[in-house]
Amino acid sequence: MAFNHLPAGVHDALLPLSVTSVTHSVPMAENPRSDRPPAEPVSRLAPGTVLGRLAAGPSRAARITHTEHLPPRAGRHAVWPDRIRPEVIAALRAAGIEHPWEHQARAAEHALDGESVVVATGTASGKSLAYLVPVLSTLLDGARAPNGRGATALYLAPTKALAADQCRSVKELSQPLGASVRSAVYDGDTPFEEREWIRQYATYVLTNPDMLHRGILPSHPRWSSFLKSLRFVVIDECHTYRGVFGSHVAQVLRRLRRLCARYGSSPVFLLASATAAEPAVAARRLTGVPVAEVADDASPRGELVFALWEPPLTELEGEKGAPVRRTATAEAADLLTDLTVQGVRSVAFVRSRRGAELISVIAQERLAEVDRSLTRRVAAYRGGYLPEERRALERALHSGELLGLAATNALELGVDIAGLDAVVIAGYPGTRASLWQQAGRAGRSGQGALAVLVARDDPLDTFLVHHPEALFAQPVESTVLDPDNPYVLAPHLCAAAAELPLTEEDLELFGPSCGELLPQLEAAKLLRRRTKAWHWTRRERAADLTDIRGEGGRPVQVVEAGTGRLLGTVDAGSAHTAVHEGAVHLHQGRTYLVRSLDLEDAVALVEPASPPYSTVARDTTSISVLETDVEVPWGDGRLCYGSVEVTNQVVSFLRRRLITGEVLGETKLDLPPRTLRTRAVWWTVTEDQLDAARVNPEILGGALHAAEHASIGMLPLFATCDRWDIGGVSVPLHPDTLLPTVFVYDGHPGGAGFAERAFHTARAWLTATREAIASCECDAGCPSCIQSPKCGNGNDPLHKRGAVRLLTELLRGAARSGEAGGGTGSGSGGGPGEGLGGAPGGAPGEGPSNAPGGAPEAGSGRVAGRSAGSARKP
Repeated sequence: MAFNHLPAGVHDALLPLSVTSVTHSVPMAENPRSDRPPAEPVSRLAPGTVLGRLAAGPSRAARITHTEHLPPRAGRHAVWPDRIRPEVIAALRAAGIEHPWEHQARAAEHALDGESVVVATGTASGKSLAYLVPVLSTLLDGARAPNGRGATALYLAPTKALAADQCRSVKELSQPLGASVRSAVYDGDTPFEEREWIRQYATYVLTNPDMLHRGILPSHPRWSSFLKSLRFVVIDECHTYRGVFGSHVAQVLRRLRRLCARYGSSPVFLLASATAAEPAVAARRLTGVPVAEVADDASPRGELVFALWEPPLTELEGEKGAPVRRTATAEAADLLTDLTVQGVRSVAFVRSRRGAELISVIAQERLAEVDRSLTRRVAAYRGGYLPEERRALERALHSGELLGLAATNALELGVDIAGLDAVVIAGYPGTRASLWQQAGRAGRSGQGALAVLVARDDPLDTFLVHHPEALFAQPVESTVLDPDNPYVLAPHLCAAAAELPLTEEDLELFGPSCGELLPQLEAAKLLRRRTKAWHWTRRERAADLTDIRGEGGRPVQVVEAGTGRLLGTVDAGSAHTAVHEGAVHLHQGRTYLVRSLDLEDAVALVEPASPPYSTVARDTTSISVLETDVEVPWGDGRLCYGSVEVTNQVVSFLRRRLITGEVLGETKLDLPPRTLRTRAVWWTVTEDQLDAARVNPEILGGALHAAEHASIGMLPLFATCDRWDIGGVSVPLHPDTLLPTVFVYDGHPGGAGFAERAFHTARAWLTATREAIASCECDAGCPSCIQSPKCGNGNDPLHKRGAVRLLTELLRGAARSGEAGGGTGSGSGGGPGEGLGGAPGGAPGEGPSNAPGGAPEAGSGRVAGRSAGSARKP
C-alpha cells in the first residue's frame, strides 16, 4: 500500500526517555574488523538496556513479538604463515593486531599456496585481513623487481563506498611499508589526471565490476603492465553477486581471466563473503576456477539482542476500508529518534531511497522538539548522491559526528562504521543473508549490539514476526547465478571479441551456450567470423551493449532548474516512476517537484517546493506466453514454467496527502512503453476446479488477484529474492492458456532464477500462501495478507475467502498429481510489480515496471495475444 511510503504519524508525540542509566566501558577486541581503532574510548549501553528503554513507553512493549538472544562467543587465535613478510607482521602489530584468528591464517595459507579461496565467516570477523595480509606480503616481494612492480593486485567491491573505505584502511595499515605498496581507487569518481598514474604505477587498484567491465577491460593495452603482473584478484562481499547482476559479473571475470592469460598471468582469486550456503560452489560458479572454502568462524562475537517489532494498528482505513498498521517508515523514524536521544550510535536500514530520506526528515523534526542541536547528528545515506556528499557522510559517521543514519542497502556492505550500537531494519530486506548482514553492522569490534526488525504491513513481514523460527532456525540462502543466461552471455561475447578476437579455444571459458549464440550474433551483424576468429564489427563500444546491474540505460541526472546544479542521479529503470513530470523528489531532506523529464538526454529538471502530498506512479501491464518449457498437471489444472513477454507503461500518478494517505487526485502521463522478455511460473485452474472451490464468475477476478498478491509476498521465503524483484499478473481468462491464470515472473531480461525456484517449490510456496491468507484476522483482506503495496488498480477487486478456497482446491489437485513442484531451491533477481489482468478490453489490472538491459536478444518465440492490466511501483 502507498501508506508504506508515507511519513504517517509525523507529528506523533515523542515518547519520553530516561538517559541517566549507568554505562559500561567496552574494550577493543584484539583483532578488530577495522584496521584502525576508534579515535577515543566509547562508553556503551548494554543492548538489553537499550531495548528496554525503546519498549518502555505506552503500548510499546506489546509491539515486540519476539526477542532472540545470541550469546557471546570467544575467539580462537593462530599464527600467520611463516611466508608472510616480517615487515607486514610488524605493520599489523603497529595497528594493534597481535595474532590472527584461525580462519584468517588458514585463508592466507591457501592464498600463498596459489589456491583460490573464499572466506565465508560472519560480519565483523576480520575477512579483510584474511586476504589483505597475503596480498601485502606478495606486493612487497614484487617490489624487488627492476620496475618496483613485479606483483600487482586488483580489488573488486560491489559499491564505490566500500572500495573507497577499503582504500583508506589499506593506506593506513601499509603506511610502515613505504612506497612498496601503492594503493589507489579507480572508479567513475577518480579524476582523469590521476588515472594515468594509477595505470602505470599503482600496485593495489581498488575498483568495482562496472569499471572493470566498461573501463579497464576495453582499454587493456593501457593496463598491460598491471595485468602482466597481476597475482591476486580480491572479490569482497561476493555473496552480493547473485541473480542477473552476479551472472554479469561472472562473465566479466571470465573476460579478465582471458586477458590475463594473454599477458602471461594467472591470478589467484580471494573471495570474502558473509556466511552463505555452499560458498565454495557459488564462488566457483562466479569465478570459473576451483575455490577452497574457509567457513569456520574463529572470531569472537559479542551478545546480540534481536527484536521483532510489529507496528500498532491505526485509526486510519486503507483501500476498501481495510485496517492499516502504522508504517514501518514512521516506526523506524521513532526508534532512530529515541536511540539518538539516548546517545546510541545507530543506522536505520530502509529499502527505498525515498524511505531513507523520509526517515531522516521525520527523525530531525522529532529531535528538534527535544534538542535542536541533535538535528544535525542525523542524516540520510543512499545511492544517487554526489561523490563528495557520500564521502562527507561516511567521514561523519565514522568520526561519531553523526549519531544516526537512515540508509539504503548502500551501507549494508563492509564499509567501516565501527562503533555502532544498534541497527533498525525497516522491513524484511528480502533474504536472511541480507538480514544478518544488516544486523551485523552493529556490535563491531566484538561488542554487544541491538538489532530490531520493524515489520511492514505486508504478508511476509507479518508472517515472519509471528514465526521467528523462519528467521532464526533456518540457514541463509544459497547464492544463485546463471552465467549461461543468453541475455547475459551474448553482450559479453561481443565485448570479449572487441577486446581480442574470439577463438574456438576461448569458448570453453565462456560456457556451453556459446556455440548456440555465436551464429545468432553473426546473423545480427554484431560479430563476423574471419578464418578462425570472431571479430566485433561495429564502431560503437561493445561494452555499452549491457548495463551489468540491469538498470536499462544511463542514469538520469536530476538538475535544479533555477541554478543548473546537479543534485544526483536516478537509475534509468526507475526514472519513469521516480522522476516523471509532477513527481515529488526528496534529496537530503529537501523537497523538489519535477518540472520535466527528458528521456533522450537523460535529464530531469526539478525546482524546490513544499507540496502537502507525495506522488505514486501507476503503470499498466500486459503479458504473453512465448514458450512453455515444463508443464505438470495439478489435478485438472496446470503448473507451468517458461518464457513470457511483459509490456509495461507508466500511465499516471496519484497525489496522496502526507499524513493520512488520502488520494487528492490522479494525473495522466505520456511515457513510452517498455518490454521485457523473461521467465515465469504460472498456474491455471479449470471450470470444474472453480465449481469445487465455490468460486463463481462474480468473485473469480478477486480470488485470483488476492492469491497472486499473497503468493508474491510469500515467495522470498522460498527463493533468494525480494517482493520488489518479481512481478505478477492474474487474468480471469488469458488468451494464451484460455483459462484463469496467475503469472509470477522474474524482473530481468532472460530471467534471474527465482521463477524457476518458485516452480520447483510450488507446493510448499502456495501452501504457505494459503496459510498466510487464512490465518490473518482481518475480515475481507488487508496489507498483512492480500493487499499489495504495488497494486495499480487500487487493490480492487480482491476476495479473501475465494482465494483461500481456490488455493485449497489447487493444492488438493497437486497432492493427487504426485511430487511435481515439491522440491526446494532459491534464486535472485531484480525489479518489477504485480497485479490483476483481464482479457483484451476487460477490467484493468496490475503488473511490472522494469526495462530490459539492452543486451541482444537470443532466440524468440510465438508472440500470442495479450492481456490488459495496470500496475504501480513505489
